[in-house]
Amino acid sequence: MMQEALRRCVVSWFSGATGVTNAARLSGGASQETWSFDIVHPGGNIGAILRRAPPGYGAAPSRAAGLDAEAILMQRAYDAGVPSPCVLHVLRPQDELGTGFIMARVEGETIPRKILRDAQFAEARPKLARQIGSILAAIHGIDVEQLPDLRRMTATKEIDELERDYRGFDWPRPVFELALRWLRERDPGPSQQVTLVHGDFRHGNLIVGPDGVRAVLDWELAHTGDPMEDLGWVCVNSWRFGEIDKPVGGFGTREQLFAGYEEAGRRVDPDRVKFWEVMGTLRWGVMCCGMMQRFRIGPEHSIERAMIGRRSSETEIDLLRLLAPRGK
Repeated sequence: MMQEALRRCVVSWFSGATGVTNAARLSGGASQETWSFDIVHPGGNIGAILRRAPPGYGAAPSRAAGLDAEAILMQRAYDAGVPSPCVLHVLRPQDELGTGFIMARVEGETIPRKILRDAQFAEARPKLARQIGSILAAIHGIDVEQLPDLRRMTATKEIDELERDYRGFDWPRPVFELALRWLRERDPGPSQQVTLVHGDFRHGNLIVGPDGVRAVLDWELAHTGDPMEDLGWVCVNSWRFGEIDKPVGGFGTREQLFAGYEEAGRRVDPDRVKFWEVMGTLRWGVMCCGMMQRFRIGPEHSIERAMIGRRSSETEIDLLRLLAPRGK
């Protein structure tokens, strides 16, 4: 059924296409889906990905940019030289596939443990931290006037949202209380530079090949704000997958990340990066608590949610390490 719907859609806008094949759902819940398929063409089949919210599921969560905005952001990134899939088509009402877009499929790996351990990525790993520094610099250099309507976030607003979510659980955690106080006492105020912020730049949202990063995915949390937020988020310990001595994704150092960023012509503020790393660690901890809360109150008692929920205790350890005085 989906393959036939995709065929009708693709042949209406892709010149020369005769159909689609190998349609398979990859991931997603009830409100969003990801499908992989091949466009059949006389010049050779073309790999493609559909990201969509089916009819009736068009509304995006409050923090999400929305699929229409994602399509624009990905195309702006592609045009700016950021490794990003090329957007081939934005869904129209007559496509009868809901809201979303079709993009070119990029081959590579997204599973962190494979990227960090498999031999085929051995040559790429030492280069990744510097490379993603330059990629983030390119993202932050995209003209904000060319962006769709996005949320404007500041450190103060982020702290307020995190505290509201945390208090809503009615599940006191002393380490989270300490982190909230630390963040409020060190709130650096609005950034002098306001740029596009990817919002979820980390393992799982990067396609990596033996040559390095091939594509940046999942722009749904993109917003405008402090560019140092992205640099802090990629350093959160939860994205190191056991390689805790390599703070950038388990494959590199902050110095390499900063060097790549500054070589691309932008300036790093290490103190603000540290602030956003603490913020990101707390944010992930609160998100984990949210998963546990959803598991506890049901109606779907997903084991995956419970497994993510228990990781909130790991973020408490990470926060204590970050907040401890230097030398401790």
